[in-house]
Amino acid sequence: MLYLSQMTGKPVVDATGEKIGTISDLAISTGEVFPRITSLAFQGPGKVPFMISWRKYVEGFDENGITLGVPAHDIRFSYLQPDEVLLARDLMNRQIVDTQGMKVVRVNDLKLSVSGSQLRLLGAEVGTRGILRGLAPWLERAVVAVARAFGKKIDEQIIAWNYMDLLDRDLSEVQLSVTHKRLDELHPADVADILEQLDPQQRANVFQHLDDAQATEAISEMEDEYQADFIENLDTKRAAGLLGNMDPDDAADIVRDLSYEKAETLLRLMGMEDATEIRRLLGYKDGTAGGMMTTQFVAVHDDDTVGETIEVLRELPEDHPTVHYVYVLNEYDEFVGVLSLRTLVLTDDSTRVSAVMFDDVISVPPDETEEDVAADIFKYDLPAMPVVDEHNMMLGIVTVDDAWDAIEEDVSGDKTKRNVLKGVGIAVAAVLFLALYTLALFQIIGYSWR
Repeated sequence: MLYLSQMTGKPVVDATGEKIGTISDLAISTGEVFPRITSLAFQGPGKVPFMISWRKYVEGFDENGITLGVPAHDIRFSYLQPDEVLLARDLMNRQIVDTQGMKVVRVNDLKLSVSGSQLRLLGAEVGTRGILRGLAPWLERAVVAVARAFGKKIDEQIIAWNYMDLLDRDLSEVQLSVTHKRLDELHPADVADILEQLDPQQRANVFQHLDDAQATEAISEMEDEYQADFIENLDTKRAAGLLGNMDPDDAADIVRDLSYEKAETLLRLMGMEDATEIRRLLGYKDGTAGGMMTTQFVAVHDDDTVGETIEVLRELPEDHPTVHYVYVLNEYDEFVGVLSLRTLVLTDDSTRVSAVMFDDVISVPPDETEEDVAADIFKYDLPAMPVVDEHNMMLGIVTVDDAWDAIEEDVSGDKTKRNVLKGVGIAVAAVLFLALYTLALFQIIGYSWR
């Protein structure tokens, strides 16, 4: 095995044995599973940069340098091709996303695999050994030997480049390597975890490579503190489109945390229907049933048939949230009952909904606290709970997922409070200790002066 750090700076000699320069970089072709080295970049006399084809001219190579198969005067120089990437310039010391470990790491060295006369990129070294090797190979060997003497083992940390998805080769700080999957094949929650580890500029570079559907799902999965900041920094047209594609309750939560000017700009750019739904949800106080509910639910009237209800479900768009219940309204649009999907499947199509609906239903007003709503959902083991106004008109539903989110926020909030109190306690204790120490010191000094 070879490493890029071992090869850079080593001599390049021609077929006659004459040194014509030193290795400055190696280029790979990005269209392969394990990219092969396609070009050699080296510095000639006076540090003049040159690039030549690896396949045409390289005869042999090892950690001591590269030998060419032709004399210097027979070399024809080339240029970096559109599908080529320079390892030292574009990958070394850059950040990559390890999609297996779901973390952002830095490339400290690059491991190369010898395959006959070819040299291929095997993976990125992201651990301590890569740093030590970059400083000096002997330093790596010494540290590893000392660790072994104490019964410790310092392993290489290699991220395989068996799938590689590069972003903006010459501009991006983020190189998306991918141990098993490409970014667009990951679950939105995993994409969100990766995005949260990047700085705003890097996050924007990655985000522009997601289509609207992937971007919408990824933002929805982000932690609250990242969502608003991210939307604030997006182009207003795309931000408005993404918010419009979200579930209204998720979009309202984000808009609520935006600056007033940004929020109004985005709402004006949205479709009228989406903006109206979000504005309606923004009218409810945060931390209440109204503030956490979604307005995406399925409702039919009690004089509809089971067959008609099933047709309503069939016509729902593919991106409609999961349907737990069908809610039933009377002729005055008042909420009167629910239907489970099981009941619909087992009942004859001609049966009226009113004959098979469950009418002893628990509901909550929009001003109910989210803690009480969550408690009721878990107490009665409900997938979703309807929210109704004082006239028994249905406003929306709170899902069990929303209830879990509320509990997690409470737990994290309590943990933050405990950490703050702990910090204050430590600070107070430190101040008291310093005061007592100073007082004792003055007493000692005063006693000595006597």
